[in-house]
Amino acid sequence: MATEVTVPVLGESITEATLGEWLKQPGDAVAVDEPIASLETDKVSVEVPSPVAGVMGQHAVQVGDTVLVGAMIATIDAGDGAPAAAAAPQPAVLQSPAAEAQASPAATAGQQAPASDPRDTPAALSPSVRRAVLEHGVDPATVKGTGKDGRLTKDDVAAAAASTPAPAPAPAAAPPVSASVAASTGRKEERVRMTRLRQTIAKRLKEAQNTAALLTTFNDVDMTAVIEARAKYKDLFEKKHGVRLGFMGFFVKAACLALKDIPSVNASIEGDEIVYHDYADISVAVSSPGGLVVPVVRDADQMSVAQVEKTIGDFGKRAKDGTLKMDEMKGGTFTISNGGVFGSLMSTPIINPPQAAVLGLHRIEDRAVVVNGQIVIRPMMYLALSYDHRLIDGREAVTFLVALKNAIEDPTRILIDL
Repeated sequence: MATEVTVPVLGESITEATLGEWLKQPGDAVAVDEPIASLETDKVSVEVPSPVAGVMGQHAVQVGDTVLVGAMIATIDAGDGAPAAAAAPQPAVLQSPAAEAQASPAATAGQQAPASDPRDTPAALSPSVRRAVLEHGVDPATVKGTGKDGRLTKDDVAAAAASTPAPAPAPAAAPPVSASVAASTGRKEERVRMTRLRQTIAKRLKEAQNTAALLTTFNDVDMTAVIEARAKYKDLFEKKHGVRLGFMGFFVKAACLALKDIPSVNASIEGDEIVYHDYADISVAVSSPGGLVVPVVRDADQMSVAQVEKTIGDFGKRAKDGTLKMDEMKGGTFTISNGGVFGSLMSTPIINPPQAAVLGLHRIEDRAVVVNGQIVIRPMMYLALSYDHRLIDGREAVTFLVALKNAIEDPTRILIDL
């Protein structure tokens, strides 16, 4: 008897998702609660667990399809995953979607290599890895995956292509349109459907520009004191707390102090009302394979620097693994985005609605500055505060940045709440 696998509840107000990847193929043995598929929502990727143990049955939807909450996406059959129970063997070579649809079951079974790993079949590959395989002409069955559960990554494919001569791609492997363009002009184009996360990012950022009266004010900060404190205590800090001492802990705590002094920067607009928050839930922008995500450090004003660093470090690791939870992305009263880790000198960040402000951090570089009438070299960083001018006046924005600057240049202020 087959058991249906349905799309689970994804979170408040989220009714649909996109099937990003099949983690199990027809005929694979499946354990209870073992992930069989990955769904892309507006914020994070969500794995769909198997409700029972058995054998993976037929896929009801394809990668890239939009599915509703509660919809059936696959079936789980009773059994132990023996090869004879495989319902739909996968071809060992890549084919175009049209060729896959026309291939007969007997021919497909004849082409399949007995020792191939189901995780490396075309349907199991993510769209980006599948494109890399097509570009480099690499047989995925011959490449050892280093990704999650042994699945292939783009780096695995690139390394395999660099170590062995790339075979000439079969005519069916290249899209006909691209082939004709390449043959006539030597120029190629690639069209890739936007992920649901990227669509949501685009929609929210444009909504912020259309709704808020955005303005950005700048300042710079001397990082000497923080750099010296970090160099002096980083070893002891890591030994005691099990996490590296970075700069974000200082900036989060300094921002919390400044938010207390200027509460409008920590507020939001709802209708014709201003909502002031007596807590600081700091959204921290981190990179993930699918785009920028913004998990929330809740009650950051009540945390120590060590607790902030641990929380942000955990967010960063799980963002790369795609295991952030939906609840961890909700809320937030103020955002900090650190473009300096990528080398950014200056930017004008866009607020994350319904928040009223976002702080942009940038790279640290030695610059000549005047201190007590003397020209000296100091490690300087530009700070950018973008804010909703409907709620925050220029005086308040500048005052906030000055308070933040003072706390970073004299970290003792963070300790004594000054």
